[in-house]
Amino acid sequence: MTAKKKLRQAIEQLSEAEAHETLRHLAQRHSRDPLIEFLDAAPEEEEHITPEDEKGLREARAQAERAETIPLEELLASSA
Repeated sequence: MTAKKKLRQAIEQLSEAEAHETLRHLAQRHSRDPLIEFLDAAPEEEEHITPEDEKGLREARAQAERAETIPLEELLASSA
């Protein structure tokens, strides 16, 4: 059996939601920016995180959990 025939059989078994997600995935694969592809494939850099960085991250996450955030529009207006 060819790969396309196997694929057709697999498609028939998908739910409507799974079919929609599969179509979205296929469309995304064909419209990917080459730069995004390159960056996605690049190895991650290992950065040294200092204790101060860790403290800042914990504080920022705690603020986000408490919804103590600044709307983007307000942030942009304050930097203009």
